[in-house]
Amino acid sequence: MTTPHDRCLPQSALADLAGLPATGRWVRSGTTRLHVLDYGGSGTPLLILPGITSPAVTMDFVARELTDLVRPLVLDVRGRGLSDGGGSYTLEEYAEDAEAVVTGLGLERPVLFGHSMGARIAAVTAVRGKVALRGTVLGDPPMSGPGRGPYPTPLGAFLDQLAQARRGTDADEVALSWPRWPRREQELRARWLAGCDEEAIAATHRGFETEDFFDWWPSVPGPTALLYGADSPVVTAAGAGEAARLLPSAVLSEIPDAGHMLFWDNPPAAVAALREALRPMLT
Repeated sequence: MTTPHDRCLPQSALADLAGLPATGRWVRSGTTRLHVLDYGGSGTPLLILPGITSPAVTMDFVARELTDLVRPLVLDVRGRGLSDGGGSYTLEEYAEDAEAVVTGLGLERPVLFGHSMGARIAAVTAVRGKVALRGTVLGDPPMSGPGRGPYPTPLGAFLDQLAQARRGTDADEVALSWPRWPRREQELRARWLAGCDEEAIAATHRGFETEDFFDWWPSVPGPTALLYGADSPVVTAAGAGEAARLLPSAVLSEIPDAGHMLFWDNPPAAVAALREALRPMLT
C-alpha cells in the first residue's frame, strides 16, 4: 500500500469533491480499496476508466454530460486519487479491479468506457469475460508496445509534472504543458496530480511499451467503438487502420481538432462522439 509520503492531496483538492453531483463509493479488489464516483440515476451503468495521471474527479466534466443517457461511475484507478496504491499495475491487475467494481457495486451489464490507459483496461476486461458487459468504448488507447516504438510522451515528462504538483503548482503552470484545456480542468490537474503514485505512473508507462494492445484488441467482443483524435500521436492514422483491419466489427470515430486528450482538446466533439457510440449499446 502506498505511504503518505508518496501521495499527498491538498485540502483544496478534497474540497472539490463537495461540489460534485456524485456519491463516493468504495469496493475492495483483494486487499486494495478502490474509490468510485457514482453519479446515480436509473440508466445503464457506464463505468469510466481514466488515464495514467487522471484521478476520477478529472473526468467529472465528461460524466456530467452523460447523466441523461446513462448512470456514470468513474473509478479512481489504483494508485490514483483516493484509491489505494500497490500491486504490479499490469493490465490484468487493472482489469481485476474493474471486475471488482462491477461485482462489488452490483452493476448489471454495464458499458465500459476508458480513455488512454483506461481504454486498454476496458479492452482487457472485455476479453477476459469475467463480468457481463453491454459493450465497450475505447478512447485513444496507447498502441505502442514491443516492436512498435516508444510511447510518444516520455516517462520523464510525466514525472516532471508530478514533481511540480508535489512541490505545489497552479493552473497557470499546468497551462504551460496543456494550453488548450478548459481552465477548470487545468485547476483540477494542479490540485489532484499529487494524488498519483509515482510507481503507478512508472509501471503503467512501462506497460505501454511492454504490453501490446493488439494482443487483446482483435478479441474484444462487440459491440465496441474506438474514438481517436485526428491529431493524436498515440493513435496514428496507421494505428487506426490496423485497428480497423484487425476488428472489422468495431466502429471507429475520428475526433476533429483533437490530439490524445480528446475531451480536453475538443470537449463538444468528443462528448458528441461518445454519446453517439453509446446509444446503440443501451438498447
